[in-house]
Amino acid sequence: MEAASTLAPARPPQHMRALEHANRVRLARASLKRAVASGETDAAEIVRDCPWEVESMAVGDLLRSQRRWGRTRARKFLLALAMSENRQLGRLTARQRTVLAHELDSKSFARSAG
Repeated sequence: MEAASTLAPARPPQHMRALEHANRVRLARASLKRAVASGETDAAEIVRDCPWEVESMAVGDLLRSQRRWGRTRARKFLLALAMSENRQLGRLTARQRTVLAHELDSKSFARSAG
């Protein structure tokens, strides 16, 4: 008599699940950065909403994904706000998120008006 197996199907090892998650985040961020670079999505909107794919993304990375924003421009912008470019978007306080989004909005308004 052979006993029927009652074991659940094996789950992939933890490191493989972690790699799958990292790849999902990487692909989602790349798509989001392309949308910001093309102007389809506004960086201030991303700061306000903070979707799951950008929670661990550095503020500087988001700023540099905008068209014509390099490291120097992002650093100067964040220096005026007393914020580190390495700060993760998901770790910003509500006040920091509001200030950053407001300043990004005013920068985009000045750019479109000018």
